[in-house]
Amino acid sequence: MLKHKMLKQKKTIPNTSGFSLVELSIVLVILGLLAGGILSAQSLIRASQTRSLVTEYNRYSSAMLIFQDKYFAIPGDMSNAQSFWGVAHATPGTCVTTVGTGTQTCNGDGNGQIYWTWSSAELFRVWQHLANAGLIEGSYTGVQGTAGGAHHVLGVNAPRSRVANSGWGMRWQGFYAGDVNFLAADYGHVMEFGGVGPAEDDFPNNETLTAGEAWNVDMKLDDGKPHTGVLINFKNAYRPNCVNATSDAYLLTNSSIGCSLLFVRVI
Repeated sequence: MLKHKMLKQKKTIPNTSGFSLVELSIVLVILGLLAGGILSAQSLIRASQTRSLVTEYNRYSSAMLIFQDKYFAIPGDMSNAQSFWGVAHATPGTCVTTVGTGTQTCNGDGNGQIYWTWSSAELFRVWQHLANAGLIEGSYTGVQGTAGGAHHVLGVNAPRSRVANSGWGMRWQGFYAGDVNFLAADYGHVMEFGGVGPAEDDFPNNETLTAGEAWNVDMKLDDGKPHTGVLINFKNAYRPNCVNATSDAYLLTNSSIGCSLLFVRVI
């Protein structure tokens, strides 16, 4: 009788076994699909962001030309900007570091060049003048960042791009004889695209694109080559993950972030 009760009790012990192999396989398949979906979504978002570069460039370069046609001056360099939008500060030397209220701004020197020297804020006033004229979205301070000099602060004194940690800058470069990093070329007015660091002389030209992404933009706006046309890049010594060291070509086999963009002779 006792043996019979023990057997009966044994039969009532609940089943504590784990997942079957089929169940585990289904879970792994679902996790794989979720991971693949996330990666695919991230790739689509990134592709959308890089495509927006073409739109952003066209918007800003067109705004520059429209401004010249309307005001007979270059934004930032405009010598009578205060007549249209008010005075940030009556003393020119103080005005370059003064943030006005509303549209208040500073005059440029009217020499036909957007200066990027430490004593001039024309490279920041250019965006403020374009915004004041209603040609681009946003509002900009028109003055350097807290680090001083040419410190760009994206979204504050220069436009932020849809591409993460990237933005735009505008300055006069003219003809440059070239060095280990730059090509010898007639740059004229340069519109730069890239990331920004904290240094006082940091322009928005730090690497934020892969070589493939830069090539894609170059193909849509220019000739697909990094050292010719209106869209150029730095030399290989400065951009080893962007430009092929032995040929005029983007290093498409490298998927690392290694490129920024320079649009030359914009206006």
